[in-house]
Amino acid sequence: MIGPGTGVRVYLACGTTDMSMRIEGLSALAQDVLRQKPTSGAVFASRISSKA
Repeated sequence: MIGPGTGVRVYLACGTTDMSMRIEGLSALAQDVLRQKPTSGAVFASRISSKA
């Protein structure tokens, strides 16, 4: 398994994430909720909700 390099921060969002928000909305969540720059090199992971 390939993992992130040493020193890379990984943020895991609890709950579900609505992927219909697109990248712009997800970037805004990283900035507003986590107070992190989406371009910082960190890894942002979440569970995707299913609307099926």
